[in-house]
Amino acid sequence: MKAIFIYMLAALSVLSCGFRNARSASAANMESAPSQEEALAIVPVDASETVSFDKTVHDFGDVSTADGPLTCTFTLTNTGKDPIAIFEVVSSCGCTDVKWTKEPLQPGKSGTIQATYKNEDGPIPFDKTLTVYISGVKKPVILRLRGVVHEQKKSLSQLFGDKKLGDFGLKTRQLKTATLKQGLSVSESTTVANLGKQPLKLAWQNVTPELSLQVTPNPIPAGSTATLSWTVKASAEKYGKNSYFATPVLNGEAATAPLEIISWTQENFADWTKEQVNQGALPYFQTSTFSFGVVPSGTKVDVSFECTNKGASAFHIYKADADSPALSVNSLPEIGAQQKGTLSLTLDTSALPQGDTVIMLTLTTNSPLRPLINLFIAGSIR
Repeated sequence: MKAIFIYMLAALSVLSCGFRNARSASAANMESAPSQEEALAIVPVDASETVSFDKTVHDFGDVSTADGPLTCTFTLTNTGKDPIAIFEVVSSCGCTDVKWTKEPLQPGKSGTIQATYKNEDGPIPFDKTLTVYISGVKKPVILRLRGVVHEQKKSLSQLFGDKKLGDFGLKTRQLKTATLKQGLSVSESTTVANLGKQPLKLAWQNVTPELSLQVTPNPIPAGSTATLSWTVKASAEKYGKNSYFATPVLNGEAATAPLEIISWTQENFADWTKEQVNQGALPYFQTSTFSFGVVPSGTKVDVSFECTNKGASAFHIYKADADSPALSVNSLPEIGAQQKGTLSLTLDTSALPQGDTVIMLTLTTNSPLRPLINLFIAGSIR
């Protein structure tokens, strides 16, 4: 029932966006979560030799319905040797209008993309994407606009008091980034606050090596907000879902708990030729869902997925991440070209509540056509 409810909410969201698009004069795509193929197109542009952006995410923070349309600007610079041009910018929803620099940009010159979120949907969180097509850039660049709309303005304590560390106001201590690819880095930002009556100077300790953080302004003025920005650099030793930590030091005193930043790392196939892709691993699972039927609570269920590698290279699973600790991985098979193998797992139902359950397992792989694979384990516990 929980899954059906979620699907119904998603369907209603898509229908709502579709109705707005029908009324809008601008062309727009239906908004949805990115597919695996779309996720491959989301590349950190700071590593590009052709173009750089001042940011790829604009967070409006907390606003109210009375604020009206919300506008932000992204600046891109031609860092290559040849002229470039923005071919097209496609909004994920008709609720966002876009304007951009139409003339070609010579090397070293900059242009802008201006986006306006109409703010007509009422008091809800929003996260919209802009897909930017640029000459000389192999894959489109994804820009994001996000924020939270409230019916009425709220105090800093109401907005940031739930997860505060001392006077350091946070909405959450667990932050997330976009997909990270090997050899690159990804950056995000969020709004934080000083809930105290004195300026708050922030520093960091016990920082995971691949993580860097910055707060602007720093110190944060009393009763004011600031932008917390962070960058995660890919590590060749880390694939799949990983956590990166940093403990805030507030006016010289370490906080009682760290911040956790979650990022998902996958292989980088950007430089592969078409021939290399065609010669890569190509896994096919016999089924994407393992059903264990109805079992008593406390039962340990043996789970297996049969896989055939129809590619010309060996298939390797870098990591398997389950959305429940009740599922453990027994073995990650290395499957040769045109060979078969078995992915073996164990589900401990004693760690799950009674009733229907669905657990998702995400595989991070070396397959250029299937870098991420989702499998499901479903059944009922009584």
